[in-house]
Amino acid sequence: MEKKKGPISQFILHNYRHFNSACLVDASKAYEQLLDEGGKMFLAMAGAMSTGELGLTLAEMVRQDKFAAVCCSANNLEEDIMNLVANKHYKRVPNYRDLTPEMEQDLLDHHMNRVTDTCIPEDEAFRVLEKFLVEIWKDAQAKGERLLPYEYMYRLIRSGKLEPYYEIDPKDSWVLAACEKNIPIFVPAWEDCTTGNIFTAHVIRGELDVNIVKNGIETMMALVDWYKKNVFGTRGCGFFQIGGGTAGDFPICSVPMMSQDLQWKDVPLWQYFCQISDSTTSYGSYSGAVPNEKITWGKLSANTPKFIVESDATIVAPLMFAYILGW
Repeated sequence: MEKKKGPISQFILHNYRHFNSACLVDASKAYEQLLDEGGKMFLAMAGAMSTGELGLTLAEMVRQDKFAAVCCSANNLEEDIMNLVANKHYKRVPNYRDLTPEMEQDLLDHHMNRVTDTCIPEDEAFRVLEKFLVEIWKDAQAKGERLLPYEYMYRLIRSGKLEPYYEIDPKDSWVLAACEKNIPIFVPAWEDCTTGNIFTAHVIRGELDVNIVKNGIETMMALVDWYKKNVFGTRGCGFFQIGGGTAGDFPICSVPMMSQDLQWKDVPLWQYFCQISDSTTSYGSYSGAVPNEKITWGKLSANTPKFIVESDATIVAPLMFAYILGW
């Protein structure tokens, strides 16, 4: 029996009939079909989606088990929590294209770090997280523990120490939702973010042991372990990608690594692929590569449902999520 769709979904079905909009509908329907057949979906998220407040829809996707695991660029892990504790101190710059170098310097002088049209406040965002994360890192060091970056963030969330600082409804935080569901968030190149930089600074000062945070190889090992336990012997897992780069290529490569490098038999390929991208196809670009290229790498099969919606993810992803949620 077909599920009843809400007004957003009905609008999409009525209006989105051609070109990229039709691809959005086709990809959403194929996404639903995989889940209805008992499959899972994996989210690979690049860009600055957390600062773009994708949590407004993504958090509910996580709560309703529409994603079983996440791989994201390092900034997306921290910036969702920064938005949670400092949202009212953010500064929007709608005329960001007109800023002069002197105006950009003024933003820096006021400790406002710009991401397109949004400035993240250093004191209310970065330093609040630093204070509590350093405590958690030092406690782990004293106990001889080693964790992945997201596990430290979950430990911070579960400590309750951030709750007095919440400035948005916590239901709109996708990392909080992921923490509640206890799904993994794999973060390759975690050092490429503010909290990673902060951790590095404390290591250089001799206050922390670099080894208390598990590295990129261990992150891949954890991903392979998750895939083996959650995907082998099931309907399989799809791959939903926002943007490109390491956040996408790192997790999708786990499958050919298992079959080609580990030489495991009958490794299930990704059962669905959709990318929302504003990258044009170009020479050597992974972000702009067409999905069929992934067949040659042993990531997808010739029969895998494949979609690229060439548009702005801050527009497309919430619409797709709304459709999949039945809104």
